Amino acid sequence: MKIRPILLAVACLAPSLLAAQQLTRSLIYLGGMGGMATLSGDGNAIVTSSSASTSLFDPMNGAAAGLFLGVHSFNYISFQADYVWNRSDVVLTSTSSSSGGLSFYQQPEALTQNAFLGSVLIYFRRRGGRIRPYLSEGGGAVLVRSRFSGAGIVEGNPRLPPASSDHVSSALRTLVGLDVRLRGSWSFRYSFSETITRNTLGGELSPPQHRIAKNFQNLFGFYFNF
Repeated sequence: MKIRPILLAVACLAPSLLAAQQLTRSLIYLGGMGGMATLSGDGNAIVTSSSASTSLFDPMNGAAAGLFLGVHSFNYISFQADYVWNRSDVVLTSTSSSSGGLSFYQQPEALTQNAFLGSVLIYFRRRGGRIRPYLSEGGGAVLVRSRFSGAGIVEGNPRLPPASSDHVSSALRTLVGLDVRLRGSWSFRYSFSETITRNTLGGELSPPQHRIAKNFQNLFGFYFNF
């Protein structure tokens, strides 16, 4: 084997390989965000000639936070992996009236969601611009955890939801956002997103709720370009 030609070829290619490596590293970014989550409510009612039943799902605003790792692959397109956490307090209410009497309950719960998502970001300005609005579409899986968070009100013999439950649901997220380049390698990011999942908690109410669950998030944060 001829060693000298190989060494010469490596020596000639080394500067370009190092430059390419540096370019690749500069496209990778890592960041975190925090803000507020708003869950969509729901309700259902079933009325017959001999009975009537209703159920309500009433959520309050809660905290949200996320971490993300991405790569600016092209001038206008980036790919990103996200972990997003949010927690909200909800109140479950159910009423049932029939010939057997009246039954109802009102139960506070804590709802936590852990989402693992992959997204494509489409920017409206070239990479390197100071202000870059973008649109993102992605999907993944969400672990939904619910726990009783306080004493409820129960009358009669209603069918109560479980005191705790864990469900995994597929998720689809649509997001609009804005990146603002700061000094050095830092950038500021704002995003507003809508994540839709299966209504895992509504399915435990009586009567059950089948409308698609929606999670709206307003997040602010920063990321660093390597």
